Amino acid sequence: MNSVKLALYWIPTLLFGLTMGAILLVFHPLQWLALRVGYEAHKSTVDAMIWCLNKSLLLVGCSREIVNLAGELPKDRPMIIVSNHQSMFDIPAIGQVLRKHHPKYVAKRSLARGIPSVSFNIRHGGSISIDRADREQAIHVISKFCDYLAQNNYAGCIFPEGSRSKGGQLAPFKQGGLAAMIEAMPQATIVPVVLQNFWKIGKYRMTPIPFGIPLKCFILTPVEKAGKTTTEIIDTIELQMKQYLALAS
Repeated sequence: MNSVKLALYWIPTLLFGLTMGAILLVFHPLQWLALRVGYEAHKSTVDAMIWCLNKSLLLVGCSREIVNLAGELPKDRPMIIVSNHQSMFDIPAIGQVLRKHHPKYVAKRSLARGIPSVSFNIRHGGSISIDRADREQAIHVISKFCDYLAQNNYAGCIFPEGSRSKGGQLAPFKQGGLAAMIEAMPQATIVPVVLQNFWKIGKYRMTPIPFGIPLKCFILTPVEKAGKTTTEIIDTIELQMKQYLALAS
């Protein structure tokens, strides 16, 4: 990036940063109040926050395209959303596109504290945080999480790469958490999601954000489980996502 572009990118980046910070600070107490009314009030508040976060990306010129290849997804059974992980805006994108399915997330433990609104929602909105270094604890928490999803026919979203991709390519899956979800919810619909270009938001660690990134979110056809082992299902998902990410680039 040349120095002129760098300087110009800083102007919308600073405006975006201030806006995003304000959104998180405003919605933190709003979530607290909504939670005291009930689940639906809290979910509506979180949906509004997610809408605002997604719209804030317009300040840095980001466009967003949703490509739904899955059609109408069932609401009468739980869902497992399997997505690649590229940025902090992956969750707002998925949260808005699949909001009718009440998406909850498997997050790393560090996100459950210290981030206004985000940490509150992880702790109180039905998502879970796990210690990736403690496999036994993680599997136990995921098992209870799946019970909650199955009882309510909600969607659970997991990022099996484990950490964000820095160049857009799909990293090898860490299969433990996803396998636990598949085995705990054999009735669940498994929906792969491919996010494209989201990694470019943090290409320079957001200092600054390149202007005008075209973001795309692909909801792929659910993976059929009939006749497949858990390992075969995961391998199918990983291959499908890898191939589609390469084609979409």
